[in-house]
Formats: sequence, C-alpha cells, structure tokens
Amino acid sequence: MADAPDQASTSKRVDGRLVPAVLVTWSAALAGGFLGAAWSWTLAGVLAVLGVALTVLGRRRRPAGARARTVPATLALACVLGASVAVHCAVTAGGREEGPLVEAVAGGDGVVIKVLVTGTPVAVLTPGRSSGTRWSVPANLIELTSGGTVVRGNADLVVVGGEGWQGVLPGQSVRTTGTLKEVRQGQSQAALLAASSPPVITASDVDIRGSAASQRQSFVTAAKWLPPDAAGLLPGMVTGDTSALPESLDADMKTTGMTHLTAVSGANCSLVLGAFILLARCLKLPRPVAAAFAAAGLAAFVVLVGPDASVLRAAVMGIVGLAALVGGLRGRSLTFLCLASLLLLLVDPAMAANVGFLLSVLATLGIVLLARRLTSWIPAIVPRWLAAGVAVPLSAQLVCGPVIVALQPQFTPYALIANVVAGPLVAPVTILGTIAVPLTTVLPWLAVVVIAIAGTCAGAVAGVARLFAHLPGAALPWAEGPVGIVSMAICSMVTAWFVWAALHPAGVMNHVLSLHGAIVVLLERVAPPRHGRLEASKETSGRNHLWLLPKTPGPKVSRRTPSAGGMRHRPP
Repeated sequence: MADAPDQASTSKRVDGRLVPAVLVTWSAALAGGFLGAAWSWTLAGVLAVLGVALTVLGRRRRPAGARARTVPATLALACVLGASVAVHCAVTAGGREEGPLVEAVAGGDGVVIKVLVTGTPVAVLTPGRSSGTRWSVPANLIELTSGGTVVRGNADLVVVGGEGWQGVLPGQSVRTTGTLKEVRQGQSQAALLAASSPPVITASDVDIRGSAASQRQSFVTAAKWLPPDAAGLLPGMVTGDTSALPESLDADMKTTGMTHLTAVSGANCSLVLGAFILLARCLKLPRPVAAAFAAAGLAAFVVLVGPDASVLRAAVMGIVGLAALVGGLRGRSLTFLCLASLLLLLVDPAMAANVGFLLSVLATLGIVLLARRLTSWIPAIVPRWLAAGVAVPLSAQLVCGPVIVALQPQFTPYALIANVVAGPLVAPVTILGTIAVPLTTVLPWLAVVVIAIAGTCAGAVAGVARLFAHLPGAALPWAEGPVGIVSMAICSMVTAWFVWAALHPAGVMNHVLSLHGAIVVLLERVAPPRHGRLEASKETSGRNHLWLLPKTPGPKVSRRTPSAGGMRHRPP
C-alpha cells in the first residue's frame, strides 16, 4: 500500500507531449535520407502547410478542455520540426546531386584527391576480401584532379583504404589516389573514395580531435601489458577503441548480449556525469557552478571518446537533465529523452538510419518507462541497488529485443544474468579507466597502478562473457523477418507478465478467482443450465462464488393404466 502513492506520482510526471514530435521528425529524417532533393523539398512544404493549418485551427477553436487545446499545438510543433529536418535533408541531397564530386562519381575514373581528415579511422569488413584490414575514415574535400581538370569545393566523403590509413588523425591534410563511388542509400556523405594508395600527409595541423585520438592510442599502448582479454576490452570500455579486442572475445560478447560493453555507450556517459556531480557535491559547489562543472567534464569525455551516435545522445540528454535540475524540474525523464532525440536529429538527420542510435534510444526508453516499475515489484527485503541492477538491464532488453533479433536472429537466454553479473564491474572500469587516460601522458608510473585495477575489472567482465558464452544453449536460433520480430515482442510482454506473477502470487490468485467468476456469469447468461441451479455462497471475505449444483433426482413414480390384458406400466 505504501508504494501506491509513489507509483501514482511517478505516472503523473510522465509527459508524452513530445512523443509525436519525435515520431514525425524521425520519420522525416529517415525518408529524407532515401529521397532526392526535390522530394525532400516537397515533404518539407507539406509538413509546413500542415503545421500552419494546425496552428490556425488551434487558435480558432476555443474548447473548454485543456487537452483539446494542447493536441493541435503538439501536432503543429511535430510538423514544424519535421519540416526543418526535411529541409536539412533536401540541402544535403542537393549537395550530393549537384556538388563538386558528381562528375567524378559518374565517370568512375581514377582521381588524385586531397582531403582533410575529420574523424578517426574505424575498422570495417569489406566483402570479397579474406585478408587485410580496411579502414573507414571520414574526410572533407580540398582538391580533386580528374582527367586533367582540377576541382575545388566543399563536400563530405568517406575514404576506405588499407595499410597506412589506420594512423591518420583528425585535422591532417592527406593526398591519395583512388576511385569515387556512390554511397549507400541513407548516408549523408557525397561519395565514397576507394583509396588505392596509402595516405601522404601534406599538412599536420592536428586539432583537439586529433589530440584526443593520439591520447586514445597512447592508452591502448599503455594497457598492452595486461592479459589479452583485458588489454583489448579495457580501451573499448573506456575510450571506444576496439582495435586490440580479440575476435573470439568479441564473438562471445555478442553471444551473451554484452556487445554494448565493448564500446562506449550511454551508460558510460551517465557514470562519468554522475562522478562529476558527486565530486561537485563533495567540493560543496553551488548548484549552477556544479552543473557547469559536470557539463564541462562530460564534454571533455565526449571529445576524448569521439562523437559516436550513442555517446552524443547520452551527452545531450545529460546536459538537458542538468538544465532541468538547475531550473527545478525533476522526474521528466521521457521529456529529456525526447528533447535529446530531437536535437540530435535536427543536427544530423542521418542518425535516423543508424541502428546504434535506435538501440540507444530504445534502451533508454525502456529504462524510463519500465525500470522504476520493475524495481517496485521486487520485495523490499532485497536491497534497492540490487533490485535496480536487475530491473535496468531487464527493462532495456525487453524493449530492444525485437530490434536485436531483426539484426541477428538468435535468442540469448543468458543475456540478462550475464549483464547483471557484469554490471557492478562497469563503473570501476569506466571511472578508473577515464582517470588513467590523461595519466598515461602526465604520470605514467601512476597510470600503471590505475590501469592494473581497471584492467582487473575488465578482465572479470571478459571472464563473465567467456563463461556464459560456452554454456549449453547460449545461442538459440530464432525466426527471421517479421515473424521473429513479432514473436520476440510477444515474448517480451509474456516475460514481463511472468516476472510480475512470480513476485505477486496473491495478486495472481485474485485475478484467477475474478476470471473464474466472470466466466461462470458469462456461461449462465449465454446458456442457462437446464438441469441445475446457481447458488451463491458468501464466504467470510465477502466474495461471491457461483457454484453449479446438479439437480437432485426425485423418486421414480410409476403410473399404471388399465388395459385389456391387465395392468401395464406407462413410462414416466
């Protein structure tokens, strides 16, 4: 009974008015990635007209209820934000269709190109290549020479090259040769350059992103003395660098549903943000100063790790939450998530087609909507930190399950328990590892001690993945396509019901008795019994139970009728 008011108060604070805006904006961004410039402009115009019409309709109508006044304004805001994203997509598509790389892409000839590296190299799998690692590097065009013609302009592209490309840093200007190709549908870049030669550095004006990349490489080098699993997993959990991660460990992490731990995710940003807030409280800083201190620390962590989709989402949501905390708003987690998603989609609509971004938002949505409720189901005798440690991964897994089986049609029965066991080890790895990154340059001898502690915890996480990945039935086959998605969604709902039923046996019994009484009443109304009667018996609890009692047969009476041959019996 004591939990009822708390649940009611938390449910009242769930504000879903920004959900339509997120859905419309996400849909417009996803459509804009696959449409041309003309169709994107058309979509933007249609959404803008709808937004204006809904605004006028909301002002003309003066209904009595506040809800009726809010609906047109909410839908109008969704249309306006969707139109803004469509305009962004139209501009990007226009640059791809009429930019400086159009002729070179259409010709398919070899080019000599000079580009500015804008991101860190990422290892990619290239179909048809059995050996050698290929690297994907985001870059910006400086100069292009094709067929004796020199073209200068501004266009984003992706360079895919082999040996030598893993060492380039953001801010460097490099020259190379290769062939320009079209990008896949949904990508925001203007072209893809298949590099045929190693990069030649022409200018090394490394910016802050390049310095962060160098710091990440130094951290990987400083952790090489650890055992192979710990040396590969520690940089991935701290800085997102998975270059040293063993392939067998990567496969085991996927099998046990722990892939999100092999790279930086929203959980790492939350831990770093919480650590800075705790440090600000220990220093007894005023609330605005503490918020600025925590935001600056989170921004430094994001720069160190790199602007990945999930990291950016977690960082933006952390900043919005801090702003709301300073302003006195609390408990509006769904609103914070919607604001973060809208900001990221407005800045980079290409995130709409990013599966990692989708899983990150869905995991946060599951935590926002289900984690507190699942925690309240667990008996009070269980410590709250342990209850939350079970409820958070369970709620995220229930929501992300259908999307995961769509990408990889298999069921991992040990995913929940593996994440619960490894959960307490994530915090020391993230916090101590983040502290060790700058120490590798400033105080290398002290960094060894911190890396040893964080590496031990990372090795324990790897051990958990190894253990559960080799248990019988660790990876069970699952149906593919829509059937697998729907069946996993049903399985998630059934799992949530079984969890509630296991923790509330009295409630299950009450529901069973109520269902029994409803069925009896329904049967009596539909088909009244011919040879029975319904009697209601009241127990001391005050419940009415209907029992169908058979009719007691009476004594047989024989009737005799006179006949010519004497007396005979008439059938009753």
